[in-house]
Amino acid sequence: MLVPRGGAWGDRVAESARARGLDPVVVPLITDEPPADTGALDAAIAELAAAAAAASAAAAVAGAGAPGAARPAAPWLVVTSATTVRVLVGRMAGLPSGVRVAAVGTATARAARAAGWPVDLVPDDASAAGLVAALPDTVGLVVHPRSDLAAPTLADGLRERDIPVVDVVAYRTVGTGDEPLTLDPAPDVVLVTSGSVAREVARRLTPLAPRTRIACIGPGTATETRAAGLPVHVVAAERSAEALLDAVVESLAPHPEQEGHS
Repeated sequence: MLVPRGGAWGDRVAESARARGLDPVVVPLITDEPPADTGALDAAIAELAAAAAAASAAAAVAGAGAPGAARPAAPWLVVTSATTVRVLVGRMAGLPSGVRVAAVGTATARAARAAGWPVDLVPDDASAAGLVAALPDTVGLVVHPRSDLAAPTLADGLRERDIPVVDVVAYRTVGTGDEPLTLDPAPDVVLVTSGSVAREVARRLTPLAPRTRIACIGPGTATETRAAGLPVHVVAAERSAEALLDAVVESLAPHPEQEGHS
């Protein structure tokens, strides 16, 4: 089974795969790099901290006033990948006090909590559109650091709700090379965790061996994978590496009707 990303994520997924009886091979197809200019990201972080400080000061004033006085809305930090969390941890002294955190997906929420951030919201629908729908009407400024390849779904959806948003590139997603990759033996399964991975698979691993299955981390990634010209054989029930591995194991297991005809 080919694991398409390296680093801590690749190591964790490979370990989880081995625990399920799979034989993973980590072959990084994509990696992340800083934006060409990090000034916009640093300015967004400073704006988040300033909004949190202003909300805290206004809350103190409101608390000293008449009962029932309106409280200012706290700012939110919205993260949609564990990579975003890692990048922000490297650029912030800590999460500014009073900032609320929303995370898309269990893996992103786990990374945020590992960084010491309290996670206030994880939508049931692990997608940008799901997060837009789940955020309460009382949110203040939303800061959304993201990959340069992320679709504008989240920022556009927030603006449609008249929620102020700072949409900023936190990192660039890039391929790890241009040369075709030939694996011997060919993998039985290739994990596809994003549209960018799908495009690298199509660019560097095709033509696929007849037995190679493509396993996608969710319906959205499956759509992007088909758009890249690849077949889709397995789709995880939810957007997490654990669910993806479980779906792979299920797809490889012999079914009773198959055993009856063997």
